Amino acid sequence: MTSFHARAAELQTQLLDVSVLRPAEYNPRKKLTPKDSEYQKIKASIERWGYCDPVIVNKDMTVIGGHQRLQVMQDMGYTEISAVVLDIRKNDEKALNVALNKISGEWDMELLGGLMTELSSEEFDLELTGFDPEEIDDLIGWHDDQPEERENERIRTMETYNLDKFDEDEADGFYQMPVIYNDGVIPTDLIGFNYALSSRNKAVGVHCFVDDYQFERLWNQPEKYLETLADYEVVLSPDFSLYLDMPMAMKVWNVYRSRLLGQYWQRNGIKVIPTISWAEPETFTFCFDGIPAGSIVAVSTIGVKRDDECFQVWKEGMDAMIEHVKPSHILVYGGKLEYDYPPECEVIYFENKVTERMKNQKQEGKENGDS
Repeated sequence: MTSFHARAAELQTQLLDVSVLRPAEYNPRKKLTPKDSEYQKIKASIERWGYCDPVIVNKDMTVIGGHQRLQVMQDMGYTEISAVVLDIRKNDEKALNVALNKISGEWDMELLGGLMTELSSEEFDLELTGFDPEEIDDLIGWHDDQPEERENERIRTMETYNLDKFDEDEADGFYQMPVIYNDGVIPTDLIGFNYALSSRNKAVGVHCFVDDYQFERLWNQPEKYLETLADYEVVLSPDFSLYLDMPMAMKVWNVYRSRLLGQYWQRNGIKVIPTISWAEPETFTFCFDGIPAGSIVAVSTIGVKRDDECFQVWKEGMDAMIEHVKPSHILVYGGKLEYDYPPECEVIYFENKVTERMKNQKQEGKENGDS
């Protein structure tokens, strides 16, 4: 048998039917689900650039490298994939599987940081590179090189929970929700916070109607983003999730965090619109606190159309919010629903651009397939 080293230069890709491939039972990599961020990163990369990285299989069609890419592509409907087919012994196969999952070179951090900065200046979605938001911030220089040493543990605790930013004289309700005052600003358009670092267009508002992990850093390092957010027309307070099956304490905590960050930004000269979210009726006792009557507010309709229960919860909360806050304007992000807003309240709709972009891509794919 010709050695693997001797044949390396001769390797070529082959187009294989996915039905003949056999994932290795011994593969130590975790099987992904669509809920995993790595799954979504792989899918986003394939949607953007196509399938550029062939899987590696042995002659008996056992998959050696590329299990996760194969899994995502099968879920996406691929029936054929490109593969490099090797002819190696089982022990070598297993060792190569581990090596492909383990071996990696070291980054030239200066070059990598420069490349990421260059891409960010072109308003490129840097998360398509596979790096997490906080890693991206690190690479393009949005944080201090070394964490500040803190000897006083009480100060460390205060800063961890942002207790130094709370003012009981500027709080409302039993749970002391920080007050966000009405700035009277209505944005011309909205972009997601995940684009705030790279967008050249600053004459827009910034929203956080994205997955929580993309903006949790706003809470963890609030000072770090002041300069970035101050460049924009207005910022919507973070939409920390309120899921029906969350413990009530967490729902109170997430509303509190949203209000405190919005209030903190206002104190630092940033225009803010409070984002209001709710869950079951029990949350109505706190989720509207801290919002003065007659304010401009923002809400989301993302996911509300999934079933009748979600819509009913949203409708009941909207009824309660309008009664409690009596908003002058409601910014609705994510699409229209069948709901009768009061005539004295102006409603302004903003599209969910991620969903719209995916719809357009699917439509273009269908049209290209028909041609």
